[in-house]
Amino acid sequence: MYRLPIAAAAAVFLIAAAPADSPVGVQEPEGYWQGALHGYTPPTLKGATVVDAVTLAKLVAERKPVLLDVSDLDHKPAGLPPGGLWFPVHRNIPGSTWLPGSGDGDLDAAAQATLKARVADLTGGDLYRPVVTYCHPDCWGSWNLGKRLVGLGYRQVHWFPQGIDGLQDGHDTAVSRPDKPWAARPPVTAGQ
Repeated sequence: MYRLPIAAAAAVFLIAAAPADSPVGVQEPEGYWQGALHGYTPPTLKGATVVDAVTLAKLVAERKPVLLDVSDLDHKPAGLPPGGLWFPVHRNIPGSTWLPGSGDGDLDAAAQATLKARVADLTGGDLYRPVVTYCHPDCWGSWNLGKRLVGLGYRQVHWFPQGIDGLQDGHDTAVSRPDKPWAARPPVTAGQ
């Protein structure tokens, strides 16, 4: 006889505690996210502005931000016969710089230094230049990179959690290749 009132109270508490767009109420971690990069993310990013597709389109048109795509590289499909043709095509927001792996929560010191220098180059060293980080929906990589940029002192960091999937239905996308200076860095060794 007490089960129904207790269950109802628990449901009200869980609904009230959960962010509006997260079915599980994900909160921001203190540091960088260290787990799997694809999964529910928080609705916020302290020190950054969270933008939707409409706001992003306006930002791109009016302020010409630096667009940073952190999507992972495509992996060759398992079972592809030796010598089989494989032509991965990565699409992103036109004008983006694709920095695969830059959203890892555990970049080694060399990767962090390369990333810092590359973003400084892309922004012209202007800490007030708008920067947008994105990936795909439910991607911790773009959240991590946004947090890292805030920590580096960038003042106009925007996080687009809908990612390329949330933009491509109503906007053009472009085929992209990984950023050459970023891709030329030494191999990343996590945890160092």
